[in-house]
Amino acid sequence: MLLPGLLKMGLAGVALVAVLDSSSIPVPMDLILAGFIWANKSQFWLYCLLAAVGSAAGGLLPYGLGRAGGELFLLKRIDRQRFEAMRDRFERQEFLAVMIPSMLPPPTPWKIFIFGAGVFKMHVVAFVLAVLCGRMVRWLVLSLLVLKLGPGAVDLVAHHALRAMLIVLGLAVAGFAWWWVRRRKKERAKS
Repeated sequence: MLLPGLLKMGLAGVALVAVLDSSSIPVPMDLILAGFIWANKSQFWLYCLLAAVGSAAGGLLPYGLGRAGGELFLLKRIDRQRFEAMRDRFERQEFLAVMIPSMLPPPTPWKIFIFGAGVFKMHVVAFVLAVLCGRMVRWLVLSLLVLKLGPGAVDLVAHHALRAMLIVLGLAVAGFAWWWVRRRKKERAKS
């Protein structure tokens, strides 16, 4: 009953369904998004953006759970040495450790990576940016496929896809640059 009501809300509904999907209840987000994109081809980039924002917001719940007590949860299941190795690896590549799974379609165990981001105390801003960038890439690729397979999609893609891809690329470059600068500061502080 909840899902049909949210879907009737259009753009806002897509964002709320993405929050629901990322936070607690799995929803076939790609299928839902593809339907909206096909019905409203000229706004595909807006659907992708709102779904990515909703997904990043919804991901804060498993992230927060991991941050609140996930270390104890993991230590009950793995030994301390393996935990430390996982933490070191995550800290070296935390942005990519969240962004890459965010780009991958199901059945990628996305919530495990998000939970891990909380356990290993990834900064909230970096977390949100990594999820946002990863989800934008994923859903823009989905959009291009949906648009490409439909009638008249060539003109629409020619006018909007380049702009949307440049925005996503800009966000990805900004996120990587922020992560790189932060990493360099940590290395300098250690030495």
